[in-house]
Amino acid sequence: MQTDIKNIIGVRFSKVGKVYHFDSSSAPDLRLGEHVIVDTSRGRHLGEVVEILAETPPQPDGGWKSVERRATPRDLLLQQSWRQKQTEAMINCRARAAELGLLDTIKVVAAEYNYDGSRLAFLFSTDIEEKVDLKSLRKDMAEIYPNTHIELRQIGPRDVAKILGGMGACGIETRCCSKFLTEFSPISIKMAKEQGISLTPEEITGMCGRLRCCLIYEYEQYVEARKTLPKRNKRVVTPKGEGKVVDVLPMSDKVTVLIEVEGERPQQFTFLREEIQPWDELEALRRKSEAPCDRHENGGCTCGKAKKN
Repeated sequence: MQTDIKNIIGVRFSKVGKVYHFDSSSAPDLRLGEHVIVDTSRGRHLGEVVEILAETPPQPDGGWKSVERRATPRDLLLQQSWRQKQTEAMINCRARAAELGLLDTIKVVAAEYNYDGSRLAFLFSTDIEEKVDLKSLRKDMAEIYPNTHIELRQIGPRDVAKILGGMGACGIETRCCSKFLTEFSPISIKMAKEQGISLTPEEITGMCGRLRCCLIYEYEQYVEARKTLPKRNKRVVTPKGEGKVVDVLPMSDKVTVLIEVEGERPQQFTFLREEIQPWDELEALRRKSEAPCDRHENGGCTCGKAKKN
């Protein structure tokens, strides 16, 4: 049975946007950097080819969306022209939202035209959990922009931060989400704990008010490194004697051990992983070596130890 092989490409619609896959059978021999007109769930859009897949990935639900054709110079000029009108559209939407008393409910973040101006999406955010009734706002925008399909699309706080850009909470000039992150990964407090990061809001919260995306960058490395290191409060044997682990340094493959010496103040020392041994394992071996064998009672034992009562 012959497999239906598709010419699948990856298309991006914004500079740091998510990559979507399309069937390019109708426009063969596409190259990276070329622009195409594609059919999406939100109408026809113009995007840039950023991937050419060598193998066909699993087909998504509903089948592959298709590439309609290569973009022409006229398409690119149209897109540039309509993008210049997006700020004005956003201002008009904000003004109408204010007249309708919606500014306490929603914040209009941006307006996005598709390449030929046939569709206009207003992106907004809200802090309330209830669904906001925006029928009047949508109707008014449709009157201001006739012959244009109007869409009001809610986005989350991370998407808002990505669109607005600006300096990151850590001080870098451009936020990670605006600079290179094409998708947002789930972030949890556990990731901060695993890396020994302070849980104060200032340390782990980004400009969007959510946990910082960078908490996931080294999380897996910390998890793997900790698997080979003893946990805190575990007793270990070191070159300087027996002690208790008081800190773990996963990225350095080291632990800090508190060693108590009779008649002296306790001291902390840092050791590499290969310099320490688990106290409980050594203690188990010691006890086993001191225990007499079971053949004492039957005779013939050569271990040289007396049977303990």
